[in-house]
Amino acid sequence: MRVAFLVHDFPKLSETFVLNQATGLIDRGHDVDIYTNRIHDPSEAHPDVETYGLWDRTYQLPETPSGLIPRVLKGMWLVMRHWHRNPALFGRSLNPFQCGLSALGFRLVYPATVLADKAPYDIIHSQFGTQSFCGMLFARVQHPRPALVTTFRGYDISTCVKQEGASVYSPLFREGDFFLANCEFFRQRAIELGCDPAQIRVHRSGLDCAKFPYRARQAPSDRGVHLVTTGRLVEKKGIEYAIRAVALLLPKYPDLRYSIIGDGFLRQPLQELINALNLNQAVHLLGWKNEQQIAAILQEADLFVAPSVTAADGNQDAPVNVLKEAMAMGMPVISTWHGGIPELVEHGLNGLLVPERDADALAAQIELLIQHPEQWEGMGQAGRAAVEQHYNLHHLNDQLVDLYQMLNHATDASIQAQQGLPTNLAGPAHPSVLLNK
Repeated sequence: MRVAFLVHDFPKLSETFVLNQATGLIDRGHDVDIYTNRIHDPSEAHPDVETYGLWDRTYQLPETPSGLIPRVLKGMWLVMRHWHRNPALFGRSLNPFQCGLSALGFRLVYPATVLADKAPYDIIHSQFGTQSFCGMLFARVQHPRPALVTTFRGYDISTCVKQEGASVYSPLFREGDFFLANCEFFRQRAIELGCDPAQIRVHRSGLDCAKFPYRARQAPSDRGVHLVTTGRLVEKKGIEYAIRAVALLLPKYPDLRYSIIGDGFLRQPLQELINALNLNQAVHLLGWKNEQQIAAILQEADLFVAPSVTAADGNQDAPVNVLKEAMAMGMPVISTWHGGIPELVEHGLNGLLVPERDADALAAQIELLIQHPEQWEGMGQAGRAAVEQHYNLHHLNDQLVDLYQMLNHATDASIQAQQGLPTNLAGPAHPSVLLNK
């Protein structure tokens, strides 16, 4: 199969789930191209980007003016410049009878410029709901029409909905072929917004546990307990509250250390908070690290903290990958009752959960683990087992291929029916018939 991924940024280290799906499809013999609004610095890319030759499969999307007159004028220039590359495609992009009213505003010309030299795709997969608007244009302009899949992952089904309104995805729900959510929390949110429950299922972001070796955790005898957090320094990661929790614990546990891996626009305010609370000897902002460096730090640390909160703009988290990685490595974890995280962290079994924005509760649960290191190994074993059972990357990539194949079969059958050709009468009228059995 030929598959097109649509993402806003690529390659982005905080979005390894996109990379994992792309490489998984390539390993299974499928062609994958990646279309993105912004190509990131190659020096900060995951090694698999180079290993799988993804730079040669990545294409930057042209900027589309929001105003009608600038969009039409630029679109006319693009048509004149690129028409010779694929006259049929550009003709279709301007034909409202074939592609709908979006053709009248020259919107389809923009994806046509990057698709002109490409063979048709079987699947268009918008990796976030926010990319689905482009995904619909990709699907409309191609012939035969590919199946359109959209995954909801967090920002797109929380902040975007708060900013744009509850009807923002109504056209997508009418036009899309199937939908995925990375947790049940966001699946239910999509259904509340109008998605047909039969057309959406949970497809988790997987992990290759072989890359995260398990180590049973025990209380260190030669140093204080070492806490660690990995994540972007943005509001929804809630790192401020972990810093405040450490400040509450330090008078009783002066050897406690807390390492924060990651970067972001809140780095300076967080450093100022560390300075104000006199935590410079205990709390360290380590900045951006590559995958190998992160793994080395996690391997030596004792407890993992992920204090996620609902941001002021409504942004929420699914079960974040860094939590899965820590659990796979045998670390007891402390997180929050937030978004989809309770679907991964089962309080008291494979981790501990506290209310959002509650530094006192966070400190209390950290102290509970400091005082009871005999619980660490059992909690770590349960965490590893949960990740292996529910977030196995290889199984999830197999399921994704199965979904694509069923959607592709349904699309082929629809085309045959439109052309008056015989179809497989034993096949389902819609792939959701099989997917939801």
